[in-house]
Amino acid sequence: MSARGRGITLSSFPSLHQEVHIPSLEVLEEEICWMKEHLSQLRSPIVFCHNDLLSKNIIYNETEGHVRFIDYEYTGYNYQAYDIGNHFNEFAGLNEVDYSLYPCKEVQLQWLRYYLQAYKKLSQEDQGGGGGSKSRGWSGGVTEEELESLYGQVNQFALASHFLWACWGLIQAQFSTIDFNFARYADIRFKQYFKTKPVVTSLKMSK
Repeated sequence: MSARGRGITLSSFPSLHQEVHIPSLEVLEEEICWMKEHLSQLRSPIVFCHNDLLSKNIIYNETEGHVRFIDYEYTGYNYQAYDIGNHFNEFAGLNEVDYSLYPCKEVQLQWLRYYLQAYKKLSQEDQGGGGGSKSRGWSGGVTEEELESLYGQVNQFALASHFLWACWGLIQAQFSTIDFNFARYADIRFKQYFKTKPVVTSLKMSK
């Protein structure tokens, strides 16, 4: 359903136009249609996602050597690459957003290799009834093609993350009582969406 269909239009937020540059409703709807068509063709698996993995929602216990995730209000089934792309976007921070902190390709590939190793191991264990990866000859290997494919998926789905949180910022700017410049945050996320779109959509994807 479109924003118009829900009775929400950009004219509902007159004060925001004085603070930030908001794309027109027509542009936003065009981008939504483009994302639905383009991102769905990337073949990213549907998995159970956290959808809000900023640093404050990741608790590392150095003594016990484990990590816990908290704040599950946005959890649900989503594209695997979206959750990772959103996590990488969160490297930039929230209060003082700095996209120079977005992980470089080298760091991403290292992260994604560990992720794929764990993901493939757990997937095989699920399929094999939990008998252990060694009994099925799993070597933990991840190919360069798999890495490059996931890298491309993640960076393109990061666009959807920018778009979602930009729209969230617009709504919060109108209704939230929290002392935070949501309008400015929405503006930053929209700008990063349009800045990175031509770059990430030019990434070569594995067939």
